[in-house]
Amino acid sequence: MSETSLELVVVEIENPESLNFVLGQSHFIKTVEDIHEAVVTSIPGAKFGLAFCEASGAALVRSTGTDSDLKALAERNALALSAGHTFILFLRDAFPINVLKAVQAVPEVVGIFCATANPMQVILAETDLGRGVLGVIDGVRPKGIEDAEGVAWRTSFLRTIGYKAG
Repeated sequence: MSETSLELVVVEIENPESLNFVLGQSHFIKTVEDIHEAVVTSIPGAKFGLAFCEASGAALVRSTGTDSDLKALAERNALALSAGHTFILFLRDAFPINVLKAVQAVPEVVGIFCATANPMQVILAETDLGRGVLGVIDGVRPKGIEDAEGVAWRTSFLRTIGYKAG
């Protein structure tokens, strides 16, 4: 039995426009094409960028998208994470709720760590072999319990953005 060292690493997701994004794990290079297809069939005309960290072979960040700036943002974040078989999908003018079930249905997708527009940090374990995602810090701590005013704001907001009827 050999021993290896373990280091915990925290990587903050670069997201200067507070865009919605999905961070997940997959298991095969085909992920790039299949998630691309899932997004464009879920949201016709979608603006997105996707990057995937290949975990064997050439071990490259593979990417695709319909918006060059979002593709570059996804590539930078994927490279900063450098965790095998992770993917990050940035969306412009769309919410993860519009694509999440389609992305989860992609046969290569193992799981989703988060779907958010919040500031986010990824906690990684790093060994001599590589990096793996342990979890995420998604947004800030709660500041209290929702009261009647908070309920009214929430229900109004959901109707304003079209996710609940009148």
